[in-house]
Amino acid sequence: MPSAYTQNFYHAVFSTRKRLSCITPDIEQRLYPFIAGIVRDLQGCCLIAINGMPDHVHILVRYRANLSHSDLIRHVKGRSSKWIHETFPELAHFAWQEGYGGFTVSKSAVPAVETYIANQKEHHQRMDFKSEFLALLKKHGIEFDANALFG
Repeated sequence: MPSAYTQNFYHAVFSTRKRLSCITPDIEQRLYPFIAGIVRDLQGCCLIAINGMPDHVHILVRYRANLSHSDLIRHVKGRSSKWIHETFPELAHFAWQEGYGGFTVSKSAVPAVETYIANQKEHHQRMDFKSEFLALLKKHGIEFDANALFG
């Protein structure tokens, strides 16, 4: 078989440095379409869902088999950070936190993850980012050191 036939879905969560509330509604309204464009530029990739809060973003992406998760996130975070600095000079201090949470998603779970991401604003009326992130890590069976996680 000369080609790879895959369908890969990835849910990534990343926060602003020190979880500062930098993503205002005005910035969000322009940032999310910009991130969609970054994903589109990574040929063979498609942004399925994006949403978040002033201190973090969730994305759900369909991506090609030869693109690593770390390269996907490096492009999204690096290019969006540069764009924020160029577009909003008053946010010269803006940066994304190092690292991210990443979770592979089966095709059958895509609609549930889409809904979860779409409902971020409502979800965070009941749960803060730290609790949400810990719950995601536990749900996906990812080992972590809670003391080092939010240091």
